[in-house]
Amino acid sequence: MFRGINSATLDSKGRMALPARVRDSLASVSEGILVVTIDTKDRCLMLYPLPYWEEVQRRLENLPNLNPRSRTLQRLLIGHATDLEPDASGRVLLPQKLRDYASLDKKVVLVGQGNKVEIWSEPHWEASMEDWLSDDSVAELADAEEFTGLSV
Repeated sequence: MFRGINSATLDSKGRMALPARVRDSLASVSEGILVVTIDTKDRCLMLYPLPYWEEVQRRLENLPNLNPRSRTLQRLLIGHATDLEPDASGRVLLPQKLRDYASLDKKVVLVGQGNKVEIWSEPHWEASMEDWLSDDSVAELADAEEFTGLSV
């Protein structure tokens, strides 16, 4: 499971060195084979260990194909899904189209989200954080009945 925030950099070829902690967690569940795709809600990427992605893909494939919203989601997520394998130095090459989608440049932020890691451009992450923290509805969420008892 992935949690926490890490900084990383992209080199001029679009390779990202995975932090050791992330690399070790990924290797333990997927023998190093990863899948990256776009996030349809935010301009970031989602990096999954292969077994976790296969479960997501199975669920996507089970959506009704005749439903236009289902087809769009399948096209976006499965269509952009790309297999990655870290090189000997623990770097993965992020495809140019995906880097463009997420506006990834030199500095990126990796955000653990349980079964996946989100990859954000550092400026976009910082701007999103500001928006989320200044949004009154976030405070209301913390007080919502369905979330009581989450804090220790």
